[in-house]
Amino acid sequence: MGQVAGSRIGLRFAALILAALALASPARAGSSEAFALYARGDYVAAASRLRPLAETGNPRAQGMLGFLYEYGHGVPQNFGLAAMWYSCGADGGDPTAQYLLGLLYDKGRGVPEDVVLAQKWLILAAMRTNRRDRDLYIRVRDAVASKMTIGQVTLAQQLATQWVSVMRLPAY
Repeated sequence: MGQVAGSRIGLRFAALILAALALASPARAGSSEAFALYARGDYVAAASRLRPLAETGNPRAQGMLGFLYEYGHGVPQNFGLAAMWYSCGADGGDPTAQYLLGLLYDKGRGVPEDVVLAQKWLILAAMRTNRRDRDLYIRVRDAVASKMTIGQVTLAQQLATQWVSVMRLPAY
């Protein structure tokens, strides 16, 4: 599969994942409207409702806001802001944000290209996501690993293990 076709599939998949999460996951007070707007594709309104949630530390909202910035939906496209919001969501334990941050590190979009950090986040995302998304996350994680040396893979695994031991978050 070509790189352009693969990135289109990745974009469609990420949009579907985030829309499904917006509909399926239980929402904290005030977040259900933002997630519903996102799922309906009303990205301008969703961005204005997601921002306060993201700023107060909602990892799911942070990942969704990162997606809006990465693809310029409802906000100006800005890879740096996408990476920042994905990083916040990933640090907060959102597997979709971890997956999408890993992809940014793999491509060097908004962050320096870094296969070790890409692999770290992809390992965590594959470990923590729901069953429906796990196979794709594993395939992408393994594709990135195929470009790495054994030492790089080992380092990424160590970083992922350290993150889990510090965060003590359960897998989904």
